[in-house]
Amino acid sequence: MDRWHDLAGVRTGVRRVFHEEAEAGRVFFPERLVPYLSHEAVRELPDERRRELTVRHLYQFLLSTSHLETRVVNRGAELIANGRSGIELPPASRLAAFKVYCDEGYHALYSLDLADQIGAVTRVAVPGWDYGGFVGQLADAAALTLPDHPRLAVLLQVVVFETLITAVLHEIPNDDTVVGAVRETVRDHALDEGRHHRYFTGFFHELWRQLDEPTRARVGFALPALIRGCLLWDVEPVRSSLRLAGLDDSTATAVVRDCYGGDAGDERIRAICRASLRMCESAGVFAVPGAVEQFAAHGLIDGSAP
Repeated sequence: MDRWHDLAGVRTGVRRVFHEEAEAGRVFFPERLVPYLSHEAVRELPDERRRELTVRHLYQFLLSTSHLETRVVNRGAELIANGRSGIELPPASRLAAFKVYCDEGYHALYSLDLADQIGAVTRVAVPGWDYGGFVGQLADAAALTLPDHPRLAVLLQVVVFETLITAVLHEIPNDDTVVGAVRETVRDHALDEGRHHRYFTGFFHELWRQLDEPTRARVGFALPALIRGCLLWDVEPVRSSLRLAGLDDSTATAVVRDCYGGDAGDERIRAICRASLRMCESAGVFAVPGAVEQFAAHGLIDGSAP
């Protein structure tokens, strides 16, 4: 984060504006990144309904960014920045956490801004999804896995979120079929998140170093559930979007189950959390007796350290 003042989007970026006249023939979100578009119950929908589904899938990304960055990530960033994390850190690390805090607020701002712009142009309403169920699910997971260490659980969830690598951030910036304002917004986000990834990887190594052995054991056993909890897709917006496209409740539920449950969900989770697992390995988490078995039991690895 040393060059944050020169490189961060909130310091150097410009407002990304959607120009309808320049975007003919481009899509708002790539169909290949919308898992349910290939489902048999969705394939036969009229083209306009399918287009609306892709727009709302973009809204999912933008709205989840606005809510999770401010309500989850910044909660942990504030603990670090204000010296309330329980981890001894030099002033530079605390200042870096404040930089993360500023970045995440800016990501929330421009995500909602872009959603509103696209809603005005496409006439596809921006849904009122507040991700409260998902945020509550994260709180429940933290309370269940580390009941005696609530602050530590919050920090670990933030570390997980900030070290995940998703296809959206990786692929969309380079996809010329996507409208320019979306590509540029995602690129801005990805550049900041690359710095955050490095920061929180280093923070986790320092956190792990300062934990005593009993707490390391608890964390080693808790992390698999925390990681999986962070990656369990909030399917209510998906179900809502499918209903708005014309599917009845039972069909929408079946599509969600087929596309996000079972093996499909496990494969997606393992792909997204690979970098987080490498961080755990390099820090020494897998040296905790029984930790590898816990990660395997949660479907994150195949039974040996990644």
